[in-house]
Amino acid sequence: MTAVHGRFTRSQTLIQNGGEIDCVDKDGNTPLHVAARYGHELLINTLITSGADTAKCGIHSMFPLHLAALNAHSDCCRKLLSSGFEIDTPDKFGRTCLHAAAAGGNVECIKLLQSSGADFHKKDKCGRTPLHYAAANCHFHCIETLVTTGANVNETDDWGRTALHYAAASDMDRNKTTLGNAHENSEELERARELKEKEAALCLEFLLQNDANPSIRDKEGYNSIHYAAAYGHRQCLELLLERTNNGFEESDSGATKSPLHLAAYNGHHQALEVLLQSLVDLDIRDEKGRTALDLAAFKGHTECVEALVNQGASIFVKDNVTKRTPLHASVINGHTLCLQLLLEIADNPEVVDVKDAKGQTPLMLAVAYGHIDAVSLLLEKEANVDAVDIMGCTALHRGIMTGHEECVQMLLEQEVSILCKDSRGRTPLHYAAARGHATWLSELLQVALSEEDCSFKDNQGYTPLHWACYNGNENCIEVLLEQKCFRKFIGNPFTPLHCAIINDHENCASLLLGAIDSSIVNCRDDKGRTPLHAAAFADHMECLQLLLRHNAQVNAADNSGKTALMMAAENGQAGAVDILVNSAQADLTVKDKDLNTPLHLACSKGHEKCALLILDKIQDESLINAKNNALQTPLHVAARNGLKVVVEELLAKGACVLAVDENGHTPALACAPNRDVADCLALILATMMPFSPSSTMTAVNFVCFKKDNLSRTTLSNLGSMVSLCSNNVGSEDGYNENDSDSETF
Repeated sequence: MTAVHGRFTRSQTLIQNGGEIDCVDKDGNTPLHVAARYGHELLINTLITSGADTAKCGIHSMFPLHLAALNAHSDCCRKLLSSGFEIDTPDKFGRTCLHAAAAGGNVECIKLLQSSGADFHKKDKCGRTPLHYAAANCHFHCIETLVTTGANVNETDDWGRTALHYAAASDMDRNKTTLGNAHENSEELERARELKEKEAALCLEFLLQNDANPSIRDKEGYNSIHYAAAYGHRQCLELLLERTNNGFEESDSGATKSPLHLAAYNGHHQALEVLLQSLVDLDIRDEKGRTALDLAAFKGHTECVEALVNQGASIFVKDNVTKRTPLHASVINGHTLCLQLLLEIADNPEVVDVKDAKGQTPLMLAVAYGHIDAVSLLLEKEANVDAVDIMGCTALHRGIMTGHEECVQMLLEQEVSILCKDSRGRTPLHYAAARGHATWLSELLQVALSEEDCSFKDNQGYTPLHWACYNGNENCIEVLLEQKCFRKFIGNPFTPLHCAIINDHENCASLLLGAIDSSIVNCRDDKGRTPLHAAAFADHMECLQLLLRHNAQVNAADNSGKTALMMAAENGQAGAVDILVNSAQADLTVKDKDLNTPLHLACSKGHEKCALLILDKIQDESLINAKNNALQTPLHVAARNGLKVVVEELLAKGACVLAVDENGHTPALACAPNRDVADCLALILATMMPFSPSSTMTAVNFVCFKKDNLSRTTLSNLGSMVSLCSNNVGSEDGYNENDSDSETF
């Protein structure tokens, strides 16, 4: 605190009483930094005498000398230099104290540093010299001093920018912030802006007089004219254009945007007017094919738009990407004044319906983005409300999709087509039902039902009721069910009830079941599946129970012979399986077209929990050993998929371990990854298997396999091994097998 306020006597007392001389604040500043910043020369002398470190980094990694130079305290600089600090010591950004003095704008500091041996050729880590800093901050006298002592006016930094580039831009980022935070009135702000403009012009003129080259371009192809245009410096532009004889329309510049684009995009209408006096082609394009008028309209710079159209800029030029015109550009961001100017200047009334690459008119975009004033203006100009884009969508389609109420209401007042279909056959009714706009849907229905040709099906046969149910929009369902034509299912056989069930919209399904005949609970889609199949497939248990309460047929099979239970088992929906098996008592013996039972299907996809739920209800051994078209029992399938618990349960319930599938494989061999491995395993097991002398089966019987198949006859006539089917492995008629061999089998 003593350093901030320069309390010399108090600081001496603190030092004498053991105060830490190089203590730092949260920014890393020592008392010496603070004293240098605020110009307390006597305190600096005391701190240095007491051993303060002059080479310690503080805020922004600057040394005390940097802060003194930046804040124009020449006497403090002199004291710090006398302490022996190396004058060209850079901070971590490569800036020396001369850079700081140039940025601060104090000529006396610069002269002092130069006389003390400061090198004005030194560059920071971005390649900028002190001259770049002075030019960027519009410090004319500093620029004059540096150039007079030999600074190179055409030296470029790492981005290829010279001091002229920086003077043309004149540090607008910092100055805009300063002006924007000021509390002066608009007149004072304008005077401050004009003063800064004059300072920038003065700096730029001096550089030009000292052979600064205005044609030098940075690494992006921009010269000082581009920078002056981008930052709106009218006087700088006039000077530069005069020096270059207005030659800034070079096609090989490499710059992606012209000065005209930069001035228009940033809203600098005065700079734009200067450029317009020197241009022949006002419709030059940037890298995306956009004109200056397009950019000005997109950003809403009304004065720039007015200046361009008054000079003859075309409103019909389309860009290369979206093929939008300036009309589209102004509408996207809701710049109604710009839109009005463009429409008033147009001689052709058809311009109001001009389309972009997607077939979108300005009205469509205005509605989609919810710009009410723009919509109102376009409707006043008689924009076509029924125009369609490449997807067949009208402005009404877009308004309902985006939910902009006032825009939709204005369109409805224009008697817009209600039943106009997009490329997928969907009308605004479909969109309203899908998006849950019940009020609009009711209003649209009143108009639609009064028309003779009233088709509610899209290209896939889906009606608004399908879409409302699919998205769970209960209010829309209620509105639709008030109309008689929706109280029966038409269109796609995947009915609204299917749509509600598949997405777990129980309330929607309940509304349908309550308003329409109860027979719809068993309606079928084109695959023969009922809503119960859909509920089981998706494991929506509340919907499943709702359908069962309305007497849904539990064992109804689809075109492939699968019941709801089979579908739940195959897809691993344990909750649905539990309800269907335990509450609905679904038939466990039913088979699909491949003769798979629910147990087969659960095992085939590795759904152990579902298989166990089904097994718990099976007592019939014939069902345990039921075979599908491939002659596989549930034990084959469970073993193949590694369902250990299911296999244990199957064996406990009497599953036959010697049942043979179409490949001649037992359940044990079904565990093999392929047929060749299974056959190898069978040969090994046959060799290892012990046999009883009294048995009719010999070891030869076990190896009597076909090359590619097991002999079903041999395995089916194992009279001495009947006991294996009852799982009594290792014991037969008093003959005890070797334990280890038994375990191997």
